[in-house]
Amino acid sequence: MKHIPTLLLILLLVLTSAYTNEGMERQELRTTSNEAFMHGEQLKYRVHYGWINAASVSIKVADKPVTVNGRETYKISAYGRTYRTFDWAFKVRDHFVSFLDKKSIAPIKYYKNVQEDNYRDEDLVFYDHAKKHMTGQQKSMDMPAYVQDVVSGIFYARTIDYENTVVGTSFPIDIYLDQEIYNLQFKYLGKETIKSDLGKVVCYKLRPQLVVDRVFKDEDDMTIWISADANKVPIRVEASIYVGSVKIDITKATGLKNAFSSRK
Repeated sequence: MKHIPTLLLILLLVLTSAYTNEGMERQELRTTSNEAFMHGEQLKYRVHYGWINAASVSIKVADKPVTVNGRETYKISAYGRTYRTFDWAFKVRDHFVSFLDKKSIAPIKYYKNVQEDNYRDEDLVFYDHAKKHMTGQQKSMDMPAYVQDVVSGIFYARTIDYENTVVGTSFPIDIYLDQEIYNLQFKYLGKETIKSDLGKVVCYKLRPQLVVDRVFKDEDDMTIWISADANKVPIRVEASIYVGSVKIDITKATGLKNAFSSRK
């Protein structure tokens, strides 16, 4: 990565923890069961940089399927922006969109438009998982089957069965980010109840492997919590970075597929 990631990118990157099946060679895409989310879901977050209330993040699943290359997809949009009171320090207006195949829960198309102070970056990618190749606006390359981007990975992670996972288990994940593919993993740490704007929530606690660069000093500098129910909604992210700390907390969740049963 050639620049410091935005707060939105930090949230998206660390929540893309999921198992990727590398052994698929056939031309048919896999079928992945999804009982965690549906069309119309909306999630909103508050971002703290140190003690400063700095930014907001919103993630929305389109109300209806969108067809891409003949396949029905979930169109998932993520927006991140700093508050006006923080714009003087570092102004962010970011937009990410992933079109997630409804049957395989793998991305078919990905779009990014990043505006960070004077920095601008735009990317458009189409994935061919059967041929293990992606065609991009900036770069085309071979890829592992079912590679995820920073948006689609959040939702694929939510299809994983953590309830029957042994504490300490690690899972691999391939992530496409800024014209590169990263082979990462994350570890399941068990359950923990935390306080949030939505009340007390029983969560699965995860520790993702990070890319050590200009932002993160150590690959273990982050912890994430997702609701320990059928929705597996991301509830909180905490991270240490070179220039301080970041905390991301959920403020609103609507259109959930299942009852929010992990809330006490």
